Amino acid sequence: MDFGLRPYQEEVVQAALRGENSIIWLPTGGGKTRAAVYVTQNHLETTANAKVIVLVNKVHLVDQHFAKEFKPYLERRYKITAISGDSNEKDFFGRLVKASDLVICTAQILENALINTEEEKHVELTDFTLLVIDECHHTQKESVYNKIMGRYVEKKLRKEGNLPQILGLTASPGTGGNRKLDKAVEHVLQICANLDSVIVSTKNFTPVLQKVVPRPKKQYDIVERRALDPFGDHLKSMMSMIHEFMPSTVSRSLREMGTQEYEADVVELEKAGVKEEDRLIAQCALHLRQYNDALLINDTVRMVDAFRGLDEFYSSKKTKLLDGTDIFLQGLFDENRMELKLLAMNACYENPKLARLQRTLLDEFSDKKSRGILFSKTRRGTHCLHDWVNSNPALLKVNIRAGILTGGGTGANHMTQNEQKETIKRFRTGILNLLISTSVAEEGLDIPECNLVVRYGLLTNEIAQQQASGRARALNSVYSVVAEEGGREIRRELTNEYLESLTAKAIEQVQQMSPREFRHKVCNSFLHSCQIIEKPEQRYNPAQAQFQCRGCFLPVCSGEDLRKIENTHHVNINPEFVRHYRTGGQVFVGRNFEDWEPGRVINCNKCGKDWGMEIRYRNVVILPCLKIKSFSLKTPEGKSTPKQWKDVEFQVKEFVFLEDMKDTFC
Repeated sequence: MDFGLRPYQEEVVQAALRGENSIIWLPTGGGKTRAAVYVTQNHLETTANAKVIVLVNKVHLVDQHFAKEFKPYLERRYKITAISGDSNEKDFFGRLVKASDLVICTAQILENALINTEEEKHVELTDFTLLVIDECHHTQKESVYNKIMGRYVEKKLRKEGNLPQILGLTASPGTGGNRKLDKAVEHVLQICANLDSVIVSTKNFTPVLQKVVPRPKKQYDIVERRALDPFGDHLKSMMSMIHEFMPSTVSRSLREMGTQEYEADVVELEKAGVKEEDRLIAQCALHLRQYNDALLINDTVRMVDAFRGLDEFYSSKKTKLLDGTDIFLQGLFDENRMELKLLAMNACYENPKLARLQRTLLDEFSDKKSRGILFSKTRRGTHCLHDWVNSNPALLKVNIRAGILTGGGTGANHMTQNEQKETIKRFRTGILNLLISTSVAEEGLDIPECNLVVRYGLLTNEIAQQQASGRARALNSVYSVVAEEGGREIRRELTNEYLESLTAKAIEQVQQMSPREFRHKVCNSFLHSCQIIEKPEQRYNPAQAQFQCRGCFLPVCSGEDLRKIENTHHVNINPEFVRHYRTGGQVFVGRNFEDWEPGRVINCNKCGKDWGMEIRYRNVVILPCLKIKSFSLKTPEGKSTPKQWKDVEFQVKEFVFLEDMKDTFC
């Protein structure tokens, strides 16, 4: 079959066709995936007992790569299986691998299969002859890609079996946050080491690539600083009153209100309050973060959006006032609520960025059929912007049809996988012509060529900037940065432009190394990538780890009450635990699971803190599934506030139904 590869694609696949491990570096829209399909076909045709696995880092990319790329070219001759988190087939992954020539799945599914001991689910890396890693720049630190490649490198060093050939795909390895060339080179070498690969790009056909993937026209849509902001000023005065309620030594350490730095400060302050069981500090910090979020929203979208978020937060708190701190914080908002509401409704002081954004959208959509993406920092921000677009007569008049695209999950403003797929489908078919998205749309998605990409209120790195810019691929497309004059967004954007050029220089320097020098430097980098990233040292017996509610410090269970389901979900099997929580509304996640289904939200009986949800296991028993962020952990060495379950320093056993539930059913 004719793949129709362009000259630069034929150039970058040569190393892979020779059987060498390689990373293909091409810009978004350059056809990396098509090149990978070509390599895959060649591999299947020329390799004895070939078996290929394609790994992606987002669920919707499984179906996308299957339907748009691999199936059209390979299905007639080869057995292809696409498996994602919502596929029932994942429950028999090992069996499906044996029956397939090509498997496309999320990296987490492969990682789960590598550590699973059940025969029908288990696989080894040596079962495959080619491993394709999409968006492979994520192969670093504690990512699931790096866990898999850590296993690969370890097996290679021990010379255990025939390992698969590696093919990585990326639009930008980045600089790792480094601003000097030598450090950027070290970062690129580390990525090469983590993937045990050389990095390849076009040398002879750059003009062809530039013609296929033209860079959009970049424009800075600058907004003057808001002259008067009585709503924001009033929020800051309320925050100052909370500062005065706290010890002066604490409040003096906080940086400027309404910034990301202030948010980082109060996050750390809340952790410190929890560890010291100082509820005044912990609760004040928690509420100050809500006010700071309101300031950030006020700076990005409408005042009414900022007010609504605060109002919803305090409405949920009213029924649980435990002490004088709660009474003060709730009373402060209640006393100022009406004044804040009136200020938020005064159009004279509205955010000037929205007026500039409106002009940018009107310039693009007024006289032609266009398609655009509006990138916003937070899920909540996307919803606020969507409401603004749908209530804006000028934008509706030019027939802007907006939809939201955010990451998956079960919390507020999350989308189910089916909702994500449906939104992308509607955008692709033209039912929607404007996507309002978080970073989820920056990389990997099969999104049609856009005439306009807008970065709105974003502070991100050079990789995200390149990925977003690459979405504006239509002829004469525009890449707009809407930002305040002299603001941090402009400074960051200019920094990212420099880092983008630095990435190219670093890659060029790596490619110019002699094979001997490259191997030597990569071997040195192996020191950082040869160990599989596992859980921290198991320092305590589960009985030594006592869990307390993070909102009221109530002791609720010990580590020995916990079990893991599917190596991910942490449940409490102690029947006495139910007396500590109350249930709320039903949770919907939009996907199916092997042995369980979601139940109701659970909250602390004493303070109302969100603890997670109930799950119904095998339609037989209901178990509370806990969020680690909702608890503090007390151990022989003091208190800690783990961010993820993998950070706990004791072993959580796997859930075994008959063994763990025998007392319940006896």
